[in-house]
Amino acid sequence: MRVAFGSDEGTPLSDDVAAALAAAGHDLVLRIEDDPWPDVGRRVGEAVALGRADLGVVCCWTGTGVSIAANKVPGVRAALCTDAETARGARRWNDANVLALSLRSTTPAVAREVLDAFLATCPDADEAGNIAKITDG
Repeated sequence: MRVAFGSDEGTPLSDDVAAALAAAGHDLVLRIEDDPWPDVGRRVGEAVALGRADLGVVCCWTGTGVSIAANKVPGVRAALCTDAETARGARRWNDANVLALSLRSTTPAVAREVLDAFLATCPDADEAGNIAKITDG
C-alpha cells in the first residue's frame, strides 16, 4: 500500500511510525518532517486526495491540528485515533483515509496497534450512503 506520512516534528515516535510502515511493506510515497502542522496536514491530505497515496498518516503534538488541516482537503476524511478499536471504526464506518496521531500521548506500542488496525480494516460498503452525505463535492 502507498502511504503518505507527515509529522510537524521529528521525534522518536515519528521515526518509529515511519519505520513500522516500511517494515510492514508499505511504500512511503511522501515523508514530511519538521514542517508546520498546517502544511503537514495539507500535503499528506493532498497526496491521498490526488491518488498519489492510498492512505495517509499525520502527527503533531496533540494530533488535532494536523487532522483539522488534512480535513480541509476535499476528499479527505482524517480521524484522530488513540486506540486500535477507534482506528478500526474510523476505517470501517467512516471510510477514514488519513490517520492522525498525537506525538504527546501515543506510545510506540499503541501507535503500532493503531496503525495495524487502521491499515488492516476495510470500509463497510453498507456505510456508502452515510459517507456520501459528508463527501465534499
